[in-house]
Amino acid sequence: MLVHELIRKGRPEKGALFAKSGSYSYAALQETVDRYRRCLHARGIGPGDRVGLFCHNSAEFIFAYMAIASLGAVIIPLNIMFRPREIAYILSDADSRHVVTDRPLELASAELNDSDLPLQHLLPEIGEAASAYRDHPLPDVHLTPEDPCVILYTSGTTGRPKGAVLSHRNLVSNARSYTETIKAVESDNYLCVLPLFHSFAWTCCVTTALLNGASITIMESFQPKEALALIRDCGVNVVTGVPAMFGIYNSLADPRDLANVRLFVSGGASLPVETLTRFNEKTGQSIVEGYGLSEASPVVTFNPIGATKPGSIGLPLPAVSVMIVDATGQDLPPGEVGELICQGPNVMSGYLGLPQETAAVLRDGWLYTGDLAYRDDEGYIFIVDRKKDLIIVGGLNVYPREVEEVLYAHPSVKEAAVIGMPDKTRGEAVRAFVVIRDGAELNRKELMTYLRANLASYKLPREIVELEALPRNATGKVLKKELKTR
Repeated sequence: MLVHELIRKGRPEKGALFAKSGSYSYAALQETVDRYRRCLHARGIGPGDRVGLFCHNSAEFIFAYMAIASLGAVIIPLNIMFRPREIAYILSDADSRHVVTDRPLELASAELNDSDLPLQHLLPEIGEAASAYRDHPLPDVHLTPEDPCVILYTSGTTGRPKGAVLSHRNLVSNARSYTETIKAVESDNYLCVLPLFHSFAWTCCVTTALLNGASITIMESFQPKEALALIRDCGVNVVTGVPAMFGIYNSLADPRDLANVRLFVSGGASLPVETLTRFNEKTGQSIVEGYGLSEASPVVTFNPIGATKPGSIGLPLPAVSVMIVDATGQDLPPGEVGELICQGPNVMSGYLGLPQETAAVLRDGWLYTGDLAYRDDEGYIFIVDRKKDLIIVGGLNVYPREVEEVLYAHPSVKEAAVIGMPDKTRGEAVRAFVVIRDGAELNRKELMTYLRANLASYKLPREIVELEALPRNATGKVLKKELKTR
């Protein structure tokens, strides 16, 4: 199956999309995508083209994505938080001659001169003009599931962003595996507040919903009170978010607002056990945590419904294999920390135009994730930390997440992030950044006393820095690279 064929899975009269611009049945979704398809082809987009897509969360994002894919072109979803220079770099790297956007973009820069600027197709104009192209002839497109569908540019925490090339098969297989794991059904209504340009939202809120003929309620951005009203009043029963969102729900939600939700899903970053515990105490419901990365479409593991383990990212999805390996690639026994690697039909073919970088992460059919983890005796996997975030203090390993979990459990700490800092005698030392809860004050002496009671001395922060908020990307992941430059 091809990604754009998913829009034909639902019953024609069933509600498919509920968004700011209106409500669309599956029949209306198919008709609108067809109009977009004809309009975009008339504007020069065809098989093999690489097309940027810059758009806030909206029904129009989905119309454009599906229309581009159906033309045999490859979508390049663009982070709406990126500045023109960053967008220009990606479009140049992907050799994109077209960009579909919800606003004009000023792209002339050192990355793109005037002669290289892609054609901009404004979504408001497409929406208004699409009906005029009803009779426009379409090309005879021959696609296979192995053909590329999307190029997802990674966040670039270690340098310039890299484009992970994902096929139709990668995306559809991941939606099928995720469907089986979460027991998705037609009656589900998914709240889509995560950014659609990110694979987390696209797989867990869009392709999975469409595969099952279910409904999607789209929010342009996360407004907590509006989100709670949609959940309460609009039949939303699957809520997907990042840990920071669940922290806000802990503060604002009345249990009655969430009473009809059958599944709360957390991903994008590690879910603090303290956040999960408070959510359960307040609402009587659980948050189910999973794990993934863009290079794997993205979902790799997920906790079984009704058999979750706090702090765990769960078990591998159906059709996905996972190992925890040492530096030589040997599988490690339960309890031992190593690198998490995965294999399956969801894994990318490689990074666009980067054979060396591809060979570094795709080895013997396995994707090396760069995440450190261990499994317990029942096979449940626990992320320890990013391999690159490991702090080595006097030859001893310090996993930032362990220190962060202890900080989160302190009653005055709202958020925490831990990084390594250079140290002349021990190589590295620990630095902690904290956000204090409303109405509380940071008492460093008291907090250090608490930490000493819960952590070995070499794991203790040398510095504790108070911030008003932690820097995060669009999916809620803490930007530790930014913290390290402070």
